[in-house]
Amino acid sequence: MAAQPGPLTQWPWHWMGSFKYLVFAPAALHTAHRVVTSGWGDMDTAYAAMLPALLLRMIHNQIWISLSRHQTARRKHIIVDRGLEFEQVDRERSWDDQIILSGLFFYLGYAAIPSARFMPMWETKGAIIMALLHIGPVEFLYYWFHRALHHHFLYSRYHSHHHASIVTEPITSVVHPFAEILAYFLLFSIPMLIPIFMGYGSILGIVLYLAYIDFMNNMGHCNFEMLPKWIFQVFPPLKYLMYTPSYHSLHHTQFRTNYSLFMPFYDYIYNTMDKSTDELYERTLIGKEETPDVVHLTHMTTLQSTYHLRVGIASIASKPSDNPVWYMWMIWPMAWLSMVLAWVYGSAAFVVESLKLKKFKMQTWVIPRYNFQYGLIRERESINKLIEMAILDADGRGVKVLSLGLLNQAKQLNGSGELFTHKYSKLGVRLVDGSGLATAVVLKSIPSDTKRVFLCGGSSKVEQAIATALCERGVQVIMNQKKEYDMLKLRLPDTSIAYLKFSSDETPQIWIGDIIDDKQQMGAPKGATFIPTSQFPLKKIRKDCTYLSNPAMKIPEAMQNVHTCENWLPRRVMSAWRVAGMVHALEGWDMHECGDDMMDIEKVWSAAVKHGFTPLSKE
Repeated sequence: MAAQPGPLTQWPWHWMGSFKYLVFAPAALHTAHRVVTSGWGDMDTAYAAMLPALLLRMIHNQIWISLSRHQTARRKHIIVDRGLEFEQVDRERSWDDQIILSGLFFYLGYAAIPSARFMPMWETKGAIIMALLHIGPVEFLYYWFHRALHHHFLYSRYHSHHHASIVTEPITSVVHPFAEILAYFLLFSIPMLIPIFMGYGSILGIVLYLAYIDFMNNMGHCNFEMLPKWIFQVFPPLKYLMYTPSYHSLHHTQFRTNYSLFMPFYDYIYNTMDKSTDELYERTLIGKEETPDVVHLTHMTTLQSTYHLRVGIASIASKPSDNPVWYMWMIWPMAWLSMVLAWVYGSAAFVVESLKLKKFKMQTWVIPRYNFQYGLIRERESINKLIEMAILDADGRGVKVLSLGLLNQAKQLNGSGELFTHKYSKLGVRLVDGSGLATAVVLKSIPSDTKRVFLCGGSSKVEQAIATALCERGVQVIMNQKKEYDMLKLRLPDTSIAYLKFSSDETPQIWIGDIIDDKQQMGAPKGATFIPTSQFPLKKIRKDCTYLSNPAMKIPEAMQNVHTCENWLPRRVMSAWRVAGMVHALEGWDMHECGDDMMDIEKVWSAAVKHGFTPLSKE
């Protein structure tokens, strides 16, 4: 919101939250009545084109969002090297308000202008008139209106809301107070309405003009340079007719230069072009490859996790994935399509996120596979091949540490990463499964006065390490699965065996395990505490019990560019497995942590706390 919000700052449907699309209800009911009473044959082309035009605008904008976030994660051509935070994502989640408003204007215009109902699909004269009106009145009026918005009176009441985003994203382009958007709509309506009143309006002309506005708006607010230099060399006057992302980025960092809409010639005429425009364009276009210190290698989980990636839907990715939005069911076809494309064409891990902690650079890479695929025996070889390619790629780039996230470290898949360290004994990159820190986080979450715990399962590396540590402390560990009990008993030193007990009758208050199923949870006493030891959350079925988070830690305040949630974890919280890779690199440790090898529990915990990672409180 602006520094001193003026009249009509708030959007009329702001109070409706995510149900704001209900403002279309009257139009939808009118359409339904029209179809019922007159049939589809009475529906003219202009009316029928409204909804597809709005959907195309939504898809167009989302494509730009995904493209921009992927490119800024790669960082090669980045313009403003600053972090994007949750505050900006929350402020810009209303970017679709302007599409809703355009839909309402379409409907009202159709009802108020009789000639609009008979527009042809295309009219060349109308398209030419539209182009001339944009180049002339629209660009000129916008330039001076934009300069007026930078006067203190209007800036503090309206335009400062838009300029709160120093690091711009495509959707930043349409995040304005309601009154400001109304002024823009009035301005952009000139090229659309005048051809209609002259009798030269066309459906495709309006759709393409809106697509042009969206294209230029989105491109100009990307935080990476993309326009090749050769297009300006082939046609030199283009530099006066088409701005670049770096051109408009200077307006957001310098504020008093580069005011033009899409065509910079008015900045040249009135001498408001920033003097560093050309230098910034050439420097960012060349770019430079950036080598991260740490890579966290994860994968997609459920079909809906596609939206939850940083390159997915920004508003969804900024919240834990176990807080689904109501409209998720409407976009499930896109999730299926993404899964099929990832399965067929996903031949390598891709970058989705770049973070920075002081001088350390971190990236998240995603294997294009889903949870269910990791459970298919026939897919194991191909998945391991993808993981291997990512490890070798990181090694070739000079990455110091690669942490294996989620099922990429599954024992039955690759022996917690040991497959790769055996195959490539001279790896420069250190592989980390994070088991040491995960064990430490669980142990620290158990109350200090605990005398007995119940261990569900006991076959995983972390479970066994936790049980061993507890027995050595004199805490009784109770198990009811004979096979896992016998295996764990063999690992314990003689001095601790007495604290490991096999029993089907005893039910302590503390329950620990990778998987604690519904039946086991129902068998726990009232007030029990369930502590998961895996990277996947427990299904919560008891309201009279306490459920702790998966092993995770809060990240330091100094960590930058954090604006998405890691799967189901809260904001600015990361899994212990991911944190372990960062700590490994920060400490400069030179060993792998995979297979049966595990970092010293107290050592890795102390190092994590030293670097600003803090325990996550109970949920």
